[in-house]
Amino acid sequence: MIDVANAAGVSAMTVSNVINGRPGVSAQTRLRVLATISKLGYQVNLAARHLRAGRTGAVGLIVPDIDRPYYAQLASRLAKGVEERGLHLVVERTGGDAERELEAISFGRLRMYDGVVISPLRVEAADLDQLRFETPVVFIGERPVPETFDHVMMDNVGGARQATRHLLTTGSRRIAIVGGRHDDHVDDMPSLRTRGYRQAHVELGADVDEDLVIEVESFDPASGFQAVKRLHESGIAFDGVFALTDAAATGVLRALADLRLEVPRDVQVIGFDNGKETEFLVPRLSSVEPGNDAMADRVLELLDHRVAAAGDGGDAPDPMTTIVTARLALRESTR
Repeated sequence: MIDVANAAGVSAMTVSNVINGRPGVSAQTRLRVLATISKLGYQVNLAARHLRAGRTGAVGLIVPDIDRPYYAQLASRLAKGVEERGLHLVVERTGGDAERELEAISFGRLRMYDGVVISPLRVEAADLDQLRFETPVVFIGERPVPETFDHVMMDNVGGARQATRHLLTTGSRRIAIVGGRHDDHVDDMPSLRTRGYRQAHVELGADVDEDLVIEVESFDPASGFQAVKRLHESGIAFDGVFALTDAAATGVLRALADLRLEVPRDVQVIGFDNGKETEFLVPRLSSVEPGNDAMADRVLELLDHRVAAAGDGGDAPDPMTTIVTARLALRESTR
């Protein structure tokens, strides 16, 4: 900083203010300091800075995939909050593999971060129950985790129940569920949302035709497209579709358009996740809003509490489980 200050003709404190992004430095002076740093080839040693502070300056987000709109938008929300705290978000992809999920939260890997947010798909609660983390960790998603960890979940059952009730109360009687499960006794996303679908039918006195429960391997547009095509080719009548993700619903809309079925006149369609793309589909997609912003805010709050407690050397706060309320975002694809 002294070398840069001498070359730029400013004080070392001014250089410090510039490289730390503090206010009180004019734009002209800031540019001169930055140009001098570039000319001299100096770089801020972030590793040394964080080592001295006992921090890494990074928060890890560990998710199954990065090409699904839901995870991409979750990363964007968390990145904004993390950056406001002067940190950086690092995203890791596990591919939904149990071994890679466990590896991502191993002791050595966790030391790379000040906090970690993980959305597991395969790791078992029994495996997690044997682990103790010094690094703050918040779990997200519906996969069961021990009560010794912070956990933020969306209301999968309640959101699916609301979506199905809306289709039933607006005239649909034969509602296909794309991505549903015939056996919904496992606490994963498809099973929980299928449970809500079934509950809505029971509450309104409607029967569930198991032929309308369409299992898929993935929840992408191609799966939604193929599910509707298979349903149509089988001759099974349907007048509503509840797709378990907005991505699958995108494929559903394409298939219905190819079949010359009008949405919502002939078939109502509703998705789940309320991603940003829903506003720009034709027709605009109705969806379950699972509280995306509230989930991100809650995750950051929990990390803040644990990071602060670790820095103060105080007792760690009690683990908390949060279920964020879901609501419907109704648009043109439903009546």
